[in-house]
Amino acid sequence: MDSHKYAESIEFELKKGTILVKKHHMDLLLVGTGRSACVFKIKDTNKVIKVFPPAFAHIALQEAEIYQLLTNVSYFPKIYDTGANFIVMDYIEGNTLFMCLNKGIEITQNHIKKVDQILDEVRKLGLNPSDIHLRNIIITPENKIKMIDVARFKQKKHDTQWNDLKSAFYRYYQHPFFPKRLPEFILNAIAALYKKNLLVVKVEERKYG
Repeated sequence: MDSHKYAESIEFELKKGTILVKKHHMDLLLVGTGRSACVFKIKDTNKVIKVFPPAFAHIALQEAEIYQLLTNVSYFPKIYDTGANFIVMDYIEGNTLFMCLNKGIEITQNHIKKVDQILDEVRKLGLNPSDIHLRNIIITPENKIKMIDVARFKQKKHDTQWNDLKSAFYRYYQHPFFPKRLPEFILNAIAALYKKNLLVVKVEERKYG
């Protein structure tokens, strides 16, 4: 497997803040697109290659360094190769919390508590886990929690996003009349409102126990 060849085969287009893939190697299957990179599953392997367009290439090095620090934390993918604009890592099978909400797959208190435990492990390594959202927490087919996208784990500012998600879980999701399956456009609308600080969720910390 030539990781550099795969990374070089990808042609990107940035359009209105969105990353579009115009071309890629035939061995690659696009499985996800984020704000700064695209992820492709590599044919006949259980690995993915995360490739960053030139404008975001510096993030590849930052994220690779953080993944190396997390080598002994089993809840994150293992890294196999890195380059100036790419990272090759484990393919994590399962559903993100976003997909669970969209498909009606139950999210439990045990899942939420497990994420808290993982983040505590990360903090003990001197990192500051940030940008924790519905799309980077995965429930595997074995009902285990895995996490991805760690590029912002070294930022200094205090990020309340995970606490806000927990608040929404305990205050709304657990309510018996709250719909456990939501259309993608509604989930995206909620996320957009949150980013614009037009949606605030607060709940007493003792309810998390």
